[in-house]
Amino acid sequence: MSNVVVSGIGVTCPSGLDLETYWASLTAGRPCFTPVRALPDSDIIAAEIDGSVDFSGLPISVPGACDRNAVLAVSAAGHALADAGLTLGSVAPERIAVILGNGGGGLMSLDTQYERLFAENKRPHPFSVVRAMGSSSASWVSIAYGAQGPCFVIASACASATHAIGVAAQLVRSGIVDVAITGGTEAPLSRGTLLAWNGMKIMSRTGCRPFSRDRDGLVVGEGAGILVLEREVHARARGCLPKVALAGFGSGADAGDIVAPTVDGMVRAMRAALADADLAASDIAYVNAHGTGTRANDLTEVRALREVFGAGTVPPVSSTKGTTGHALGAAGALEAVATVLAMTHSVAPPTAHLTDQDPELDIDAIPLQARSMPIRAAMSNSFAFGGLNASLILRQVS
Repeated sequence: MSNVVVSGIGVTCPSGLDLETYWASLTAGRPCFTPVRALPDSDIIAAEIDGSVDFSGLPISVPGACDRNAVLAVSAAGHALADAGLTLGSVAPERIAVILGNGGGGLMSLDTQYERLFAENKRPHPFSVVRAMGSSSASWVSIAYGAQGPCFVIASACASATHAIGVAAQLVRSGIVDVAITGGTEAPLSRGTLLAWNGMKIMSRTGCRPFSRDRDGLVVGEGAGILVLEREVHARARGCLPKVALAGFGSGADAGDIVAPTVDGMVRAMRAALADADLAASDIAYVNAHGTGTRANDLTEVRALREVFGAGTVPPVSSTKGTTGHALGAAGALEAVATVLAMTHSVAPPTAHLTDQDPELDIDAIPLQARSMPIRAAMSNSFAFGGLNASLILRQVS
């Protein structure tokens, strides 16, 4: 099994439309939460890309057929491919896979078409199906960049992107493809979707505060994060210096409650990822946590971390959702990119707003200030509704 490396990364999200801005936001712990445009008279906040951003220059042949989640994916994929130094024609197109995570599909298009149909009594737009279908983001990335290998979307709620990255790595490891464009995308900031989340009573009105004593919920966000994966020998043969190795992937299901997470399920995913990477828990220097800022998730995740690493020996942990919000199916990709940046800069991003840590969550949660530290190996976790757990291990390239 050849080493799988990350050769390029890209983001398009409220915390940054490019890697430099994204990293500056993460290290400063600068949140991007604003009143949401879809609900102007509500007190609901979200992590939303500025409405003035123009995506018209993307390499998409029929932009009118795209939901916003596909547009964000195409944008982030372009940044990642440029970062990897890959251009159309430099790799046989049938050897390039596109494996994306997406939790909801074309949610904004669905809302628009339901409003046309039921409120305005108008016929749906002729592209309604292709805008809304869950696989559209991967299809549009393949169309935009000429990738003709395996192409599909994985939907596992808030673990979607992490599952997609893990599966993509397995395709590269096995030699089925030479390159995988992978990660996740989500554009859930429609009126109906936000009100549905609001009905669960887990949305904060003041900001996401993971691990904080006064944490009161998550902040839904949009965005896309993309990683370009290759076998190390393939990347070096074309003159690319790999950023990090994607060394391990673990996943599994709680088979328990549809919303309440379990310690055991999280533990199994983390241990499976460590075993896949052939690393011990003590080798991990930093963990990017799922860390949603809800009462149940943060407590369960910390208990699971203590089980895997040992009480008192959990490495430094931070949640970047206090800065980015929770991008649902894209969250794991934004966090994997953050972990790659942390390793390449030797700086762990902070947990934003953590002025009063919950004493029951007795870990080093890197409060408020980014921390300079060597990171030879790191873990990135995603734990989703339905008890769907996934964990990635990244390590420095020897």
